[in-house]
Amino acid sequence: QHWLATGRASPRLVLVVVFVALLLDNILLTVVVPIVPTFLYTTEYEGANSSVSSALPEPTPVAPRAPPFSSVLSYFDNTTVPVRGFTSAVELPNGTGSSPPGHPPSTPQTPPRGCLEGGEFLAQENTRVGLLFASKALVQLLVNPWVGLLTNRIGYHIPMFIGFTIMFLSTVMFAFSGTYTLLFIARALQGVGSSFSSVAGLGLLASVYPDDSERGSAMGIALGGLALGVLIGAPFGSIMYEFVGKASPFLVLAFLALVDGALQLCILQPSRISPESTKATPVSTLLRDPYILVAAGALCLSNMGVAMLEPTLPIWMLQTMCSPQWQLGMAFLPASISYLIGTNLFGILANRMGRWLCSMIGMAVVGISLLCVPLATNIYGLIGPNAGLGFAIGMVDSSMMPIMAYLVDLRHTSAYGTVYAIADVAFCMGFAIGPSTGGAMVRALGFPWLMVIVGVLNVAYAPLCWLLRSPPASEEKMAILSQECPMQPKSHTAKEALREFPLTEESDGEAENEE
Repeated sequence: QHWLATGRASPRLVLVVVFVALLLDNILLTVVVPIVPTFLYTTEYEGANSSVSSALPEPTPVAPRAPPFSSVLSYFDNTTVPVRGFTSAVELPNGTGSSPPGHPPSTPQTPPRGCLEGGEFLAQENTRVGLLFASKALVQLLVNPWVGLLTNRIGYHIPMFIGFTIMFLSTVMFAFSGTYTLLFIARALQGVGSSFSSVAGLGLLASVYPDDSERGSAMGIALGGLALGVLIGAPFGSIMYEFVGKASPFLVLAFLALVDGALQLCILQPSRISPESTKATPVSTLLRDPYILVAAGALCLSNMGVAMLEPTLPIWMLQTMCSPQWQLGMAFLPASISYLIGTNLFGILANRMGRWLCSMIGMAVVGISLLCVPLATNIYGLIGPNAGLGFAIGMVDSSMMPIMAYLVDLRHTSAYGTVYAIADVAFCMGFAIGPSTGGAMVRALGFPWLMVIVGVLNVAYAPLCWLLRSPPASEEKMAILSQECPMQPKSHTAKEALREFPLTEESDGEAENEE
């Protein structure tokens, strides 16, 4: 009991709980990426073909002494001559062939050796898989604002536990779903649980870390959990599906989710209602703030690139690289590792070099990396672009998440549930628009052109991050600032925020002149 009492007062244990919740959510997010395309192909395309072939009558075996419909081989000129209207091509001595009159030569286009058959089915599957992946983000998009309002009323602890419960149910449903419809429902249910976990978790972190620099580091570590989940998910799913079975990765995740629930019961006390001490700024007011909109747009566009890759890259690899199943998940490994490095590295560095600069460079690198993806001819050619993509998204996420809390502290009231609902909405818009439109755009334009469009959008948006260089404080905050000039408390205030963000030589010189 003494350990629990001290643990509940420790921000670090709260960070551990949020880290584990984001980790499991994002393992489940990406574990389905390599599983769903091949599972649907196996159950629907191959299943339909096998049922059709079993319904056809078996051909009657031809007796070896009666070959009236077979070809007769001449031993003098080695020419195959069709007999009694047999329609196969005539093979001439020089190796060329021709068809009988009225039968044009047929050259069926067979897929390269090792590739999956059914090109038209794979093309349609792009759209269906994209919609299935997008369903999670679409549901999360709708639920997020309500979760933000709920956290302002009852606190962060109960919504976090609700998120765990729904996540566990979704994981079990994934394990035992055998049709597209059930997989779609399980994915949408995951969106509800993810909304509770992410909004409440990030808001809880912002409230227990009031100092801006500590908050940035804590956000970087929490996003490292997100990155680790993405890192583990796709390779773990592809290997377990290939060698153990479809249900195995989801059953392992369900067990880990139970461990997370026990941790939340011990640390967070989810039965306790603890509303925000200050009245939160309405969502409509925050949505009219141009600086919050710029930060949200950066989150949306940078994550849209990897969201479009999730449903389209595995199918493109099946069609062009003839990749085995285990490679479909391993292709995302460089992006996940570099994202993990990027979020932890720039959680600390971004506050020193300027978060606006980190996000601007990150968005430019995201665009360039996406432009390089279609140039790959095998899985090794994807290592560089995917690694650059993951590292750059890590730069953007670890810069923008603390900026959201900083903007609320600077320009509004310090209640974080609503602003992180907006941040999660922006994140989910990328993961909703990306897969749902990506599959359709691949069918219409092709995979390379899709990458070009999204890459150019990211490069074009990058300069807007300059607007976050020194956002002005609201008039009410300026009045408070003028009354509290002599004090420089350790905790985050608007006065300290103005001096610490962004940290440049000019701002230091101006501060010294004023003093």
